[in-house]
Amino acid sequence: MTDWKAVGVGFVVMLVVGAGGLAIPIVGQIGAGLIGGFATGYLAGGSLGNGAWNGLVAGSISGIVVSLVAAFLGGLIGLAGGPLGSLFGGLSVFVLGIILTLIFAIDSALAGAVGAWVKG
Repeated sequence: MTDWKAVGVGFVVMLVVGAGGLAIPIVGQIGAGLIGGFATGYLAGGSLGNGAWNGLVAGSISGIVVSLVAAFLGGLIGLAGGPLGSLFGGLSVFVLGIILTLIFAIDSALAGAVGAWVKG
């Protein structure tokens, strides 16, 4: 069962650490997923599977939110190429963001399992 309080806290931690991690592009985002996933799993507690599930949910939600914001900004930047450029700019950024969300949600799930294990 999903612990929405733990997911919410993990989501906020991922956004805050991820915003600070923009200075180190890949390492900062992976670190945000690991720290936020660990916090989610620790707060959720329970079994390894429960921590992993809650970490996965938190990582997925934060990735989707970031993807939507990036797609909106990509659409605005693509607007310089006209309406069609805006559509393709925003859509391609969104699709890439969803793929990266799936990849980065894995590290949140692993960290969530570790967090639940540490608490247990």
